Amino acid sequence: MSPTASGRNTVDCDERTVAVENAGYKWACTFMSFGLLLVACFRSFVYHQNTWDLLALVILGGGVGTTYQATHKILGRRWLVVFVSAFVVGAVIAAVIALVRR
Repeated sequence: MSPTASGRNTVDCDERTVAVENAGYKWACTFMSFGLLLVACFRSFVYHQNTWDLLALVILGGGVGTTYQATHKILGRRWLVVFVSAFVVGAVIAAVIALVRR
């Protein structure tokens, strides 16, 4: 808090400020993750390079957020359903790609 001319304290940061900051961080993280995925796709398809390092950054970035949320016990049943569904869909797509590339 910082004092005003009248000597009273004012609030520098309230709940709305924190909510807007967190929303900004969410947008930035989403932008960076999809940007890394696009760069990885571009390098893979155009330059035929392995992009495991970039894909690892995307996966680890998601893991950091998930670990933080898990330690604060805010992950619920809906999160588990979405996670398992995405994992199964990803595994099926990977299996199809592996069979096609044989």
